[in-house]
Amino acid sequence: MQVDILSKEYPPEIYGGAGVHVTELVRALRRTGTEVRVRAFGGPRAEPATFSYPDLPELADANAALRTFGVDLSIAQACAGADLVHSHTWYANLAGHLAGLLHDVPHVVTAHSLEPLRPWKAEQLGGGYALSSWAERTAYEAASAVIAVSAAMRDDVLRAYPALDPAKVSVVHNGIDTDAWRPVADPDRVRELGVDPDRPAVVFVGRITRQKGLPYFLRACASLPPEVQVVLCAGAPDTAEIEAEVIGLVDGLRQTRSGVVWIADMLPRTDVIALLTAATVFACPSVYEPLGIVNLEAMACQAAVVATATGGIPEVVEHGRTGLLVPIEQLTDGTGTPVDPDAYVADFGAALRELLADPDRALAMGVAGRERAIEAFSWSAIAERTVAIYDSVC
Repeated sequence: MQVDILSKEYPPEIYGGAGVHVTELVRALRRTGTEVRVRAFGGPRAEPATFSYPDLPELADANAALRTFGVDLSIAQACAGADLVHSHTWYANLAGHLAGLLHDVPHVVTAHSLEPLRPWKAEQLGGGYALSSWAERTAYEAASAVIAVSAAMRDDVLRAYPALDPAKVSVVHNGIDTDAWRPVADPDRVRELGVDPDRPAVVFVGRITRQKGLPYFLRACASLPPEVQVVLCAGAPDTAEIEAEVIGLVDGLRQTRSGVVWIADMLPRTDVIALLTAATVFACPSVYEPLGIVNLEAMACQAAVVATATGGIPEVVEHGRTGLLVPIEQLTDGTGTPVDPDAYVADFGAALRELLADPDRALAMGVAGRERAIEAFSWSAIAERTVAIYDSVC
């Protein structure tokens, strides 16, 4: 079977969890003997059977969603010869839908997130948000199969797109390469990054977007003991407004405490692993997370996790065993906004303080987290389940 995987992100151009998922899935599928061609947005790549598609120069000044559609058209044309196309995120969904129609092959979609549940993207895309929403809906409703990365995501898919046949929607969790993601103590490198490995530290890793809940986390950090460091690996802001909000909150923290470290650059994996290994607690304050690969990465590095009990996160983080889940009551307008933001911030801060006050318990949770990552989220099992879905529609 010849499978074409379609994605906006692929190494070396990765900025989010979907890109990590695609990268690892491709490797795992190839190990099963499946013939995989990758078709990704961006500049040239040297990897065999991997093809890149830049923005069309004719659309250089167009809305970002229209530029995406231009790339989708190029990819759809190129999928000739595939037995099946498999797209990831709305950026590539239209390419998969058109390729399926053009070449008369099944189109499989993996649901990493949903446009109806990310209304804040209207800030980023303007009128393009209506286009991205249309592309996603069209692709999902016509897909031969939809793969949800968590049971919570499956529920979201069926609520967002009730015309979709539930029998077409399967759950295949995200995974983690626990050989690549493992605890590696490197105190010298941690110091070079501005973090004191001998002080307790709470670490956040994620993009600066409403989805990741960074402003709530920063407000919660104001309640932490003064010896605790706050380490932010946070960049790629969605909008100037949220960037300014985060800058203001970070500046406010720095006026009252030392050890507030903000690394805005995209770090290599080895540096992220060093920081996660040195962390007392890893924080995931997301208000929308279909599964949360970042939690798996932290768990694989033996970091205890404090995370919001939303989306697919409770399918990854076991409350009381691998970390603590912070309850949240959310508005039903699709934004994920807490009904009572102050209460959520207070609860998140309390959970952080609970583990910081008991480092032995945090360490034990980290060990349990790595065990869970190894046992429940291997890429080989995920690839086998994915191939079974391919076989069911071919």
